[in-house]
Amino acid sequence: MVNIENYIGLDEFDIKILNILQEDGRASASSIAAQIGMSIPAVTERIKKLVESGVIRRFQAIVDHRLVGLDVSAIITLISESSSHYSQVTENANKMPEVIKCYSTTGRGSHLLIVRTQNTGTLEKLLRTIQAWPGVEHTETQIILSSYKEFSTVPIINK
Repeated sequence: MVNIENYIGLDEFDIKILNILQEDGRASASSIAAQIGMSIPAVTERIKKLVESGVIRRFQAIVDHRLVGLDVSAIITLISESSSHYSQVTENANKMPEVIKCYSTTGRGSHLLIVRTQNTGTLEKLLRTIQAWPGVEHTETQIILSSYKEFSTVPIINK
């Protein structure tokens, strides 16, 4: 895990590199160098340090879920009996490929899951599985009809 103090060392060039890579993770070092006015080796070294420090967690392709047959997206709130099953819930969520995000939350539910499935039938089957997890009292599910802002960049500021 990255300590917040590591962020203090970001300068304007690091921030520019991060902003470019957030928009296009495949941007070449030469392209980035040309955009920000640095040498290619300097950009390459900065990217390497950003990865090693954990600021850049990974590079990943963003797949259009509908084009690969995952037509249903939903938000599932888990209401737990108690916090004694907290770690089991997160372990179970991490094992399920349909769960694309898992958050621990405050408020009525203990966890919020973002899931993607093929159709409502597979969503129903997934819900039955999740509701059988130890400690899950019940779930509340909202099917996502449309998404207007799904991917965004992290607004990086220089302290």
